Amino acid sequence: MKFPRLRGVLAAGAAMLSLAMLAPGPAPAQFGGVVYDPTNYAQNVLTAARTLEQINNQIRQLQNQATSLVNEAKNLASLPTTVLEPLQQQIRQTQQLLGQAQRIAYDVQAIQTRFGQEYKAPDLTASQRSLVERAEGRWQTSVAAFEDALKVQAGAVANIEGTRGAVSDLVTASQSATGALQAAQAGNQLLAVQSQQLADLIASVTAMGRAQTLDAANGAAAKAQAREQLRRFLAPGRGYVATTTRLFRN
Repeated sequence: MKFPRLRGVLAAGAAMLSLAMLAPGPAPAQFGGVVYDPTNYAQNVLTAARTLEQINNQIRQLQNQATSLVNEAKNLASLPTTVLEPLQQQIRQTQQLLGQAQRIAYDVQAIQTRFGQEYKAPDLTASQRSLVERAEGRWQTSVAAFEDALKVQAGAVANIEGTRGAVSDLVTASQSATGALQAAQAGNQLLAVQSQQLADLIASVTAMGRAQTLDAANGAAAKAQAREQLRRFLAPGRGYVATTTRLFRN
């Protein structure tokens, strides 16, 4: 820009003319009908220099405002990458696996009902067949619970690849973020990825805990039933009762 150099020249001229104004000088001269006044000329030069300085200051202010607007626009720019929908899909898949729990679901009322039916103390008046059927049902419930736990764990393992891709995309996006908003959004989405991983971990631990709890309940019920069956076996019977028997017909 040529403004600084021109401004320096004008400033030097203004200084020289100011000194000339302080010293006594010749009276205004007339050339061809035009009057030349050195004092008035010096004042005009100083006015022009001050005006040029004001214009330069305004230009610098406009440049600073433009830079500030550009930076604000960068800070308000939204992150072009989002992993929200894939993460929600993975969580929905885990929920579906939990919802497919066999025989005893993840529901307080259902657990109370089924435990009251299958794991209560054996009925002293129940038949031997009924006791065997209840034991068979409890065994099937335990086996199904372990199968459910394996399904949930397999779903969590399947989500690892999707999580890896999401983390890679977010790290790349955060490194190329142009503003504060993009960096904050990338950080928030990384927290969402961690939340999804935590949800898979909780689901896996819960499913395995359910299987182990049902297996322990089956063992406790089996012990109670074994005691009842042993009591029946050792209980004194009526013994031998003589009856009249006819060996030959008339």
